[in-house]
Amino acid sequence: MIKNIIKYFLQGLLYIAPIGVTIYVIYAAFNFIDGIIPFGIPGLGLLVVIALLVLIGYLGGIIISSPFNSLFQKLLKKAPLLETIYSSVKDLMNTFVGNKKGFSEPVLVKIYDNSTIERIGFITNEEVESLNITKGKVLVYMPHSYAISGQLFVVEKKNITKIDKPSSEVMKLIISGGVTEIES
Repeated sequence: MIKNIIKYFLQGLLYIAPIGVTIYVIYAAFNFIDGIIPFGIPGLGLLVVIALLVLIGYLGGIIISSPFNSLFQKLLKKAPLLETIYSSVKDLMNTFVGNKKGFSEPVLVKIYDNSTIERIGFITNEEVESLNITKGKVLVYMPHSYAISGQLFVVEKKNITKIDKPSSEVMKLIISGGVTEIES
């Protein structure tokens, strides 16, 4: 009987922990954002931040097609380090929320010719000749589990097998360390 109680207790933890952590993260993020612009009404700071981001997005869309953009690009050219940081962050953000979807092609990569070990990654670029990389190779990004980091590899196409699943599901699988199940 005690074994069953312990079993059900642990099962309860398994069910409630992800929900509790998710609620806590949302609550903490809500309070953090609400604290940026403190108002007496809970949630008003969050609404103001969202409205400001929408306004900045709208104005940015207008400014990008204006002469200001070329002036901004010229200023960035004079500061190579700032240009590198700016363009890297911009490309990364475009990958996740922009028009350019960088992690859209999940693949299995065979690590060694005489091995059965494979890693899961995403083809990020198939045009590598401009980098003086021989034809028949592609760039594959392999995210790390439980992290926002990863590594970029140059891989021969013969060592790649495409995964016929949505990239979002494959990314969840990688980030979770393989414990999340991919929906069919």
